[in-house]
This record gives sequence, C-alpha cells and structure tokens, in this order.
Amino acid sequence: MNQTITINGQSIGKSHKPYVIAELSANHNGSPENALRSLEVFKACGADAVKIQSYTADTMTIESDRPEFKIHGGLWGGYTLYQLYQEAHTPFEWHQALFDKAAELELTLFSSPFDESAVDLLESLNAPAYKVASFEATDLPLIAYIAKTGKPMIISTGMANLKEIEEAVTCARENGCNELVLLHCISAYPAPVEQANLATIQDLATRFNCVVGLSDHTLGTAVATTSVALGAAVIEKHVTLDRNEPGPDSAFSLEPAELTDLCEQTRQAWLAVGQVDYTRKESEKANLQFRRSVYFVKALKAGERIRQEHIRRIRPGLGLEPKYFNELVGRKVKQTIEAGTPCAWEQLEPIEK
Repeated sequence: MNQTITINGQSIGKSHKPYVIAELSANHNGSPENALRSLEVFKACGADAVKIQSYTADTMTIESDRPEFKIHGGLWGGYTLYQLYQEAHTPFEWHQALFDKAAELELTLFSSPFDESAVDLLESLNAPAYKVASFEATDLPLIAYIAKTGKPMIISTGMANLKEIEEAVTCARENGCNELVLLHCISAYPAPVEQANLATIQDLATRFNCVVGLSDHTLGTAVATTSVALGAAVIEKHVTLDRNEPGPDSAFSLEPAELTDLCEQTRQAWLAVGQVDYTRKESEKANLQFRRSVYFVKALKAGERIRQEHIRRIRPGLGLEPKYFNELVGRKVKQTIEAGTPCAWEQLEPIEK
C-alpha cells in the first residue's frame, strides 16, 4: 500500500510537511454564517484542510427517552443522543454553500459521513476524500460503501482494539481503497495527556503499511506537535472561532491563534526530525575552526625534537587533530617554528628508521 497519498492535489506522507485538518464539527453553533467564516479563518491560519460532519439526528439515532439513549455525565451529560445530534449537526442544505466557499478559497474541504445517504450527498459535491469517525470505525458496511468511491479514506481508531482496526483496514482495502490513512485517537473529550500513548502511531504504520497520523482531543498543541516526531503525517484538531461561545465541542477546541501555532509548530517539528544523517551540516562548517587542534606553544629551531611542553591541544582547529598529539612528541622539526604556529606534517623531518 501507499506510504504517500494525495488529497486534492496535495501529497501527504512522512516525506511531506504534516497535513493539518481543522475539524469544524459542531463549532458553527447552528449558524451557517459561522460555518462559512470558519473556512476563511482556518484557511488564513494555515490549515491544509477543513473537515465537517455529515449527518442528521435521524441518521444517527432515534428520538427516545429510554435510559440507554441518554448521556450521563461528561461534557454532554443531560442530553439525549437525539438532542445532541440535533444541536450539533451540519445541515445537509448547508453543504453546497460550504463546498462552493471552499472552492473559492482554494481550500480542501471534506467530511465524515455517518451513513450511506451522507456519502451520496458528498459524492454529488465531488468531495475529494472521506473521514471515518472513531465511533463508526466498526461500521464495516459504511466503510465498504465509502471505499467503493475510490477516494482516499482516513479512519480514526479511537476505542478500537487491534482486531477491530484490522477488520476496518481489511474491509477498506478489499472494497477498493488504495489510499488509506489511520489516525491514532483517544475518544475522550478532552483526552488526558497521560493516556495519549503516541508510541502507537509508529506501530500502526508498521502493522498496516499506510500513512498514519493523530486525531487529537487533548487540550493545547503539545501532544499534536510531539506526534510528528513519532511519524504522524496527518494532524486533526477541533477548532472554533471563539471558545467562549457555547457549543458541544467548544471546551476542547483550539481557537484560531492556537491553530496558527499548531500549523507552524508541526511544520518545525517535521523539519527538525529530518532523516538519519551523519554528514557534516553546511551550518556547521564555519565552526570547524573552533575545534581543538595541536599548536606549537614554544619556539623551536630546525632539527630540534618536539617535547611535550612544546605543544598543546588548544582552539582554534587549524592544526593537526588532537589524536596525533602523542605521535608528534619526539619528532624533529625541519624548520624554525614560532610559538603560536599550528602543527602540520610538512613541518616535520621524516621518521628515522
């Protein structure tokens, strides 16, 4: 499988700068104007793509007051599932305007569909890729339906055990997905830093031979930036225009200034990781002169033997390397030497045999 994929003409993989996805989710707070403005702001912050979610309350669940349909505790405690999704959804009728705006901004926009009807809508809008949310990673019929579009697919792995991830990957590949990204994810809102387990990212890459990344629900940008050093080529974070605005996702979302920082920090982290390289760097060459080397610290006459007190290992580095110090002791000089002269082989008489 591919270690590099392409979404909307942009190459994504470890050899390319991290691909930063700003997740809008419910952070439009019910306002189409907020949704459209978010595209503008997130683009200006440096995001490579914006992701929305495509569902309705009726495609997610049913309206019921039974206990199992109620959320107890946590960020969304007190809601029924239907109420939460009714408040949080991005209406299907907004999608055309959002895709049109993204095209105008030359911004990549794609979505997480939560059922086949959402996939059909997104196909009609020529979505360039698809994201499978963690909670849908075990919905193999949905994954198969998405895979058959032939578009790149990103799957979050929150809550999924290894067997479930294997099943999702197999399903995607057997149904035509040739460009796959797996995102390590902890499906807690916010996610505790100490449970991030970023070492899993490289294990995913090794096991599944695909592009990997992080869907990050921790607070701040430190975890996401760190993940780049462990092989994350894709970073997804929830972003809001204003965390003070009430909304289901506001509390654990970045604000625009933090998104700007994330884009820059992950790029710098990627540049810093680089590749295995033991060659002398161009930036180091000017400092070679400040290494230690062997210098004459006392004057010598031609034919005189070098004694230990005649030479020292000092900076700058224009003389012989320090490793030759003991080899120089006892050698004859063939010319007059002034104190402060760097040692060189051509100053010495041949070794007597």
